Amino acid sequence: MKRGKKYREALAKIDRTRNYPLSEAVALVKETAFAKFDETIELSMNLNLKKSQTVRDTLVLPNQFTGDKKILVFAKGDKAEEARAAGAAFVGDDDLIEKIKGGWLDFDVAVATPDMMKDVGRLGPVLGRRGLMPNPKTQTVTMDITGALAELQKGRVEFRSDKTGVVHIAVGKASMEPSAVEENVRVIVSEVEKRRPPEAKGVFVKTVAISSTMGPGVRVSMGD
Repeated sequence: MKRGKKYREALAKIDRTRNYPLSEAVALVKETAFAKFDETIELSMNLNLKKSQTVRDTLVLPNQFTGDKKILVFAKGDKAEEARAAGAAFVGDDDLIEKIKGGWLDFDVAVATPDMMKDVGRLGPVLGRRGLMPNPKTQTVTMDITGALAELQKGRVEFRSDKTGVVHIAVGKASMEPSAVEENVRVIVSEVEKRRPPEAKGVFVKTVAISSTMGPGVRVSMGD
């Protein structure tokens, strides 16, 4: 893959054989973010997992960097009223299901009460591909609609290992203070390590790296 001049110039500033202390890694990523927009800083963790193993959970990052989320809630009756009172952008049941079947997806996260999941499940091919399907494991299938919306509005995010055992998650913006990005990275790494499957053998976190949207990756040593 041929890279542009700016990318090659950014890459030349990084020693690809070195694991940088987190503070140095964040400084390098910020320095090598060359796009005209405010690039997102992303964390990648390569985990020692078998194909049958998955690491997945949610957390609220200490330093937020995203705008307000459009939250959709599948609910009926009193729970629908609760969702509206809690600030959901969209609330409904069959009407929303039909709207989504028609191709509408103008929301960032979906929450559902358990009784709605039989019907919402029909949207699996649409919502599943986009990571929008409500799931008890991410606390987006719940009767505590108020609590779920409060956490999501605070900036609750999900991390999940992919088929190759890698966790990818956004940790900040290039414009943020370095200390804020560092704190977010430390919190995520700590939470992922806590979710180590009991049967996992050997070193669990094989590599940690951060990068900006357009920039090269920087390998991180979390021992600093």
